[in-house]
Amino acid sequence: MQLFTTNDGSTGSSGTSPAATVAQSSTGTDTSEMFTQLLIAQIKNQNPLDPADPSQFVTQLSQLSQVEALQQLVSQNSGSSAVLDSMQTMALGAQVGSTVAVRSSSVTLGDSAISGSFALQNTSASTQLVLTDSAGIKHTIELGAQGVGDVGFTLDRSKLGLPAGSYTLAVKTSSSEAPAVDLFGTLQSVRLSASGSVVMNVGGLGEVAATQVSGFLGKTGVSQS
Repeated sequence: MQLFTTNDGSTGSSGTSPAATVAQSSTGTDTSEMFTQLLIAQIKNQNPLDPADPSQFVTQLSQLSQVEALQQLVSQNSGSSAVLDSMQTMALGAQVGSTVAVRSSSVTLGDSAISGSFALQNTSASTQLVLTDSAGIKHTIELGAQGVGDVGFTLDRSKLGLPAGSYTLAVKTSSSEAPAVDLFGTLQSVRLSASGSVVMNVGGLGEVAATQVSGFLGKTGVSQS
């Protein structure tokens, strides 16, 4: 959309130029006021012997209305997103103390054992959980033959003879299936990060994004009806 031009291709020479008007308006006024000033400058500097088609002004006003509508929509969506994040934080806060399943391809092993599971869609005659340390060394845990369904496991580094540290996780099966791994821990706290995203602190797993949580398994000692 060209907001200022003369019909002979040159810019107007009298009064304040549109460029200066833009520079002055963009720092202290809103889009609507800036557009009005540009429109006035365009009308003042048009060639009086060959004035611009009035329909051009109508088109420009229509485009301004569309821009303002989009700006309002973006503002409303931003506000709604913030409200939804706050509601999600409060809802998840009620789950503090619950055991949660966290979808992850890595784990940090310390003094406490960590349990987890994965689901098989096919029977596997030979199933292995492969942990790779920071040096690239693979440590294989044999899980034997497994049928279709959930397969549970426990990672206790003292019993496995593994040093403390971070490991990547992967499941290897005879059917070449590569299921995702869920790790279990107790939800200790929920907070909003500086960017507005929900962050959950899970015992034994550290801080994880809410999108990583694949399930809530209830609170210890609370009967499930």
